[in-house]
Amino acid sequence: MEFLQQNWYWAALAVASGSWLLFDFARAQGDKSQVSPIEATLLINREEAIVIDIRDQAEYARGHIPNARHIPQADLERRSAELAKFKDRPLIVYCFTGARSSAAIATLRKAGFEKLFNLRGGLVEWEKAGQPVSRKRK
Repeated sequence: MEFLQQNWYWAALAVASGSWLLFDFARAQGDKSQVSPIEATLLINREEAIVIDIRDQAEYARGHIPNARHIPQADLERRSAELAKFKDRPLIVYCFTGARSSAAIATLRKAGFEKLFNLRGGLVEWEKAGQPVSRKRK
């Protein structure tokens, strides 16, 4: 008890960081737009989902999900019309870690797409799950 009284700020920091982790975990559980690499594979195989890589050209050239359509995030709003014929199919959007693809999903949602999924962990998690990566250019 004496330790906590003398180091109350460390205890407060521990409680605050723990609360933040719990909040982030709970938020992620409620977000059904996040899919794991296995769930993404099922969407691709069962529902003919379209995979969209929003990374820049250099990142794409280093490796990408096979048959992924490459539309860099900077061009997504301008090129969303290219995807219009797929509005009734699920779209799986990914980047390197899953952070940038969240913003890309918001852009596509504004363009009228509804079946949108973010590959949780991006290409990093895809590779960790042992899923194939292509280095072929389209």
